[in-house]
Amino acid sequence: MKMFEHSRNRRSCASHCAAHGAVLVLAIFIGSSASFAFAQPADQESVSQQIEKLTTAMARTQAQLEQSQHELDEMRKELGELEQKLAQGGNAAAPAPQPESGQAPSSRESASATESTATEIEGLRERQAVQESEIATHEQAKVESESKYPVKVTGMLLMNGFVNTSAVDMAAAPTVALAGPGSVGASMQQTTLGLDAQGPRLWGARSFADLRLDFWGSSAPAGSAASYSGYASNASGLVRLRTAHAGLNWDKTQVYFALDRPIISPETPTSLTAVAEPPLAWSGNLWTWNPQAGITQEILSTGPLGVELQAALIDAGDAPLTPVTLPGGSVTPTPPNSGEQSSRPGVEARIAMIGSGRDDRRSHFGIGGYFAPHTSVLGRSYDSWAATLDTRLNLFAGLQLSGSAYRGLGLGGLGGGAYKDFAFSPDPDTGGYYFRALDDAGGWAQLKEKVSERLEFNAAFGMDNVFAKPLRRYYSSTGSEIQNLARNRTFTGNVIYAPSAYLLFSLEYRRLESAPVVGLPTWGNVFGLGAGYKF
Repeated sequence: MKMFEHSRNRRSCASHCAAHGAVLVLAIFIGSSASFAFAQPADQESVSQQIEKLTTAMARTQAQLEQSQHELDEMRKELGELEQKLAQGGNAAAPAPQPESGQAPSSRESASATESTATEIEGLRERQAVQESEIATHEQAKVESESKYPVKVTGMLLMNGFVNTSAVDMAAAPTVALAGPGSVGASMQQTTLGLDAQGPRLWGARSFADLRLDFWGSSAPAGSAASYSGYASNASGLVRLRTAHAGLNWDKTQVYFALDRPIISPETPTSLTAVAEPPLAWSGNLWTWNPQAGITQEILSTGPLGVELQAALIDAGDAPLTPVTLPGGSVTPTPPNSGEQSSRPGVEARIAMIGSGRDDRRSHFGIGGYFAPHTSVLGRSYDSWAATLDTRLNLFAGLQLSGSAYRGLGLGGLGGGAYKDFAFSPDPDTGGYYFRALDDAGGWAQLKEKVSERLEFNAAFGMDNVFAKPLRRYYSSTGSEIQNLARNRTFTGNVIYAPSAYLLFSLEYRRLESAPVVGLPTWGNVFGLGAGYKF
């Protein structure tokens, strides 16, 4: 019930602020329309009709504003009554009948009632603080766009400190443990910046667009794990494109194109210190951002449960260790990836049972599939595929269980396969190559405890496992640790505290265990601190 009331208050505030902005815009537009009417006497009747329509719309918006203000006043009144009730300490209530023995009522019941009232008051205060913070945000001046439709700047200034007890692939956001000494430091490169835009209504649908950037660009050579960023694996600048979306939203249908994680892996664990590459990346989380175009359709959603159908075309990128040229061959500036060389797009589909409601926190259980043909630079073709399961279950007492699992072949381009789609070795007799696309299985699970709107705890585990038998024959004693990597596991836990709607603080622990196909595994402990300011 508290979550429902909180969502209602947030919607009220959003309506309040949207109405406030709409009144200003309408007033300016009416003024300009009136000036235009004086300059064009011949169109007086048409302009008058427009002014009448705008006046009606402004009156309706003003009514919405008054309703939102009324709801906020009611909430404050309720808070005052609860505070008064707590101050009276139960004295205002009718005296309870005395027991036959003549003894006074136990103070335990009175203390319990007082504690319950105090809890309700604290909850109301918390919701009011979050609500007022969001109102202040929406009352700021909006960014003006060329199209004159609203654009909102979002993002998070994020600083994270880290202590790594062993060598890792990326010090500030490690995903694999390596042999060598540890490191200590801090970084602000995981800071994110975004734009959210709302466009005109087309064919009865609301148009939208958004994009997200960060500062995780690297000058490391393309093809190394440290430079990998999903589809754009050769990014060498500081600013990096993370995700982007544009599409049309109907009531139960969405058509879009995007740069984002695969639709067969919709969930991701929670972390404030692993943002540049999401939590449990390369440990069971299929996360890589690839170009896609798809459609989502909800059916049978009139009752407590519904069904969601999704389908998309995807241009899956190559894994970090996929060669882009033959040894000794010439290098082209932007060679096509193996999926593009096949001249056929990849496809993915998902069907899910979804809970009631319209927000992103509703429960679901989904089954997905993925297929993409590839032609490698070695002249060998293979078909990448995956079968997936995903879920998010809202349990009792603020608990939430989420996770995903997969089984497939050649999944390095989606964030699996231990950084590889396939393994190969040269054949000195023929001058060709021995080649094998790698079977892979993995997944992750997270348990979240949301104590309140300001405090949550998360514990998660993930594993990506390339089948050792096919990989062992391609083991190279001179190869890198990641090239010979067969299994990568991560255990993680964190606490996130938000004293306001804008400030976030986190303490996180991770244990990385990375096992080569031959030899002993390496492991490392990672301690992270995160501090973020959302805007």
